[in-house]
Amino acid sequence: MFFLWPLIPFFYLLLRLVLPSRLGAGIKLCCALLLLVITQAFAINRFLLKSLPSPELPPWLLMLQGWLFAASILLFVLVLARDVALLLRYSWRFAISRFTKSRTGESLASPARRHLLRAGCGGLLLAKPAERVALAAAVLGPTAWGVSQAVAVPCLREEEAHLRRLPKEMDGLRVAQISDLHMSSLLRRDWVACVVDKVNAQKPDLVVITGDLVDGHPDRRMESALELKQLAAPLGVFACVGNHEYYSGYAPWIRVFTELGLQMLLNSHATLKIGGKELVLAGVTDPVAQAFGLPGPDFEAAVAQAPADAPCILLEHRPGMAALRARHGADLMLSGHTHGGQAPGLREIVRSVNKGYLRGWYEASGMPLYVSAGAGLWGGFPIRIATPSEIAVFTLKSSPDTLQ
Repeated sequence: MFFLWPLIPFFYLLLRLVLPSRLGAGIKLCCALLLLVITQAFAINRFLLKSLPSPELPPWLLMLQGWLFAASILLFVLVLARDVALLLRYSWRFAISRFTKSRTGESLASPARRHLLRAGCGGLLLAKPAERVALAAAVLGPTAWGVSQAVAVPCLREEEAHLRRLPKEMDGLRVAQISDLHMSSLLRRDWVACVVDKVNAQKPDLVVITGDLVDGHPDRRMESALELKQLAAPLGVFACVGNHEYYSGYAPWIRVFTELGLQMLLNSHATLKIGGKELVLAGVTDPVAQAFGLPGPDFEAAVAQAPADAPCILLEHRPGMAALRARHGADLMLSGHTHGGQAPGLREIVRSVNKGYLRGWYEASGMPLYVSAGAGLWGGFPIRIATPSEIAVFTLKSSPDTLQ
């Protein structure tokens, strides 16, 4: 039932902070149980609530759960760093004491050496009460701010996208990208409505959504999803799917999205005519589709019979295949999936499993790739620290200038 890796911070904090304290046995037991519940939040969501990404809990409880979990991990990191520093200090002082003994012949049991060793490892075995208070303040504040950032309405990010084959007639075209909405019991109708209003206020020529629109079945998320019907752009609203659409009921959601006016690009494309010229907008499915017996991403199928001389913008939820897509003719790729890493430490892990892509602009085999930090995130882990959510609005440029 337990997730194994959160047991590491649980046992470490138990041994370093709870057990050495002067609290009574009963209070220590309560603290240990509370710490276990906090660090096993994912296991609780997975096994008791039957949902890891989208537990059906009130928003305030999801935020509290995410706050305490993130705080416990940060606390573990800080205590571990402190202990490593003390161990290094102890090792250094112990080495000095041995050197002193070799030079002076001083006994290991001498008062001077005992004082030196105590100074070197002072505080290693027990954290003082004042230190515990300071550690609590250091972790609770930043993580509370991180939760507030996770549920905030995404900020607007204005970008220029340079396409080498873009006709001059399309220069200045405005494309709004929404990624990773993750409509859920945490990010509900009012939040979705604010995102839609913010996009519409930019008056884009085209709106694209790059997957992970929803967490949860249509019978639970329809109220939120209805807000997507308000998205408006002269050239239309197009979307590809992400992995979470498959977890949430792929077939019913595709029907719902289509009824709401989203033009779904599922290994397919649309040819847009602008100023007498053509622009290909293609979209592919997600690799997780194959686990559900459905077609995986197929860029060749997506652009089959598309005009070869027209520039191609590709919507693909995951950024990892960007170099291959460039070699097969995509001129610009828009992705998401990473959420920008969400927080320090986690960013490095997310980057490593996404072929080095995290957020912002990249160049993949000469093709510009933009990876959105996402508008939302899954409700099971509502935290963003120094990684704000976003809505990106691109102004297309026909010049081959260096990416900004």
